[in-house]
Amino acid sequence: MSARLTALNLLLRTVGRPLLKRTKTPERARRDFDLAARWIFLGPRTNASRRVIAGVPVLDVRPPSASGDAVLLYFHGGGYITGNAASHLPMVGSIAGKAGLRAVLPDYGLAPERPFPAAFEDALATWNGLRNEGTDARRIVLGGDSAGGGLALALLAHLLAAGERPAGLFAFSPWTDLTLGGETLRTNARSDLILPVERIEELRTMVAPQADLADPRLSPLFAGFEGAPPVYLQASRTEILLDDTLRIERRLRNAGVDTQVDLWPDAPHVWQLFRSWIPEADEALDRTAEFVRRCLKVSIPQA
Repeated sequence: MSARLTALNLLLRTVGRPLLKRTKTPERARRDFDLAARWIFLGPRTNASRRVIAGVPVLDVRPPSASGDAVLLYFHGGGYITGNAASHLPMVGSIAGKAGLRAVLPDYGLAPERPFPAAFEDALATWNGLRNEGTDARRIVLGGDSAGGGLALALLAHLLAAGERPAGLFAFSPWTDLTLGGETLRTNARSDLILPVERIEELRTMVAPQADLADPRLSPLFAGFEGAPPVYLQASRTEILLDDTLRIERRLRNAGVDTQVDLWPDAPHVWQLFRSWIPEADEALDRTAEFVRRCLKVSIPQA
């Protein structure tokens, strides 16, 4: 573990997690997250424009290295109540630049104002919009982190059932089971560096107040993935959502899916956001970009 990660872990444990534990409203959570994103989440200079795809506002990111027709469709994390395309632009812009492709980041509907299935419907609408613009399904890679990782997996299962197959999918610490059946919600409750497990049932109620929590559009752990493209997952061994990654890995493998999981021994939930601050984040994004290039069969972009 790098000295920088050690320092970050101390800061998150002593400041970040206590702050999340006492945050009273989604509005306050959004303000705090946006402030952190503005000052902490660093990224390369990236050409990004706002537009609307099938009624969903998106950031369309075109790094200088982007070439060809490939697209990364990326869903931001934030527990379905916070986060946005702009907050995740530095990290996603870095992946897109390293992989040499364009990225689209939807601002999908957030709870509690727009509870389930709003996020899923916006994700599907964005996919359909890209397809209607002429983008080949085989040239789209899905990605996401935390709730957005679960959303990407839910979309993948839906697309497979409809006869469409993206090029691949990656997810960072995806939230895949809103029934909260993962054992690490308990065993990693003390070791998680940022997420207070005491708030997760309250969060779930805001996200899906009247839903079947095993609905595969909400909890992709219960979805079918036969015929899926390659999937790459990253997670930390110390986070409460570790089992959400390990159990979706098993489900994917049981469906015959080419699945790879990289586990970091002591990193915060979605540490990849801290690119340029900690070397572990840069390494994780390098591995992700390599996976994306492999799915699309493209070479490393020239500097």
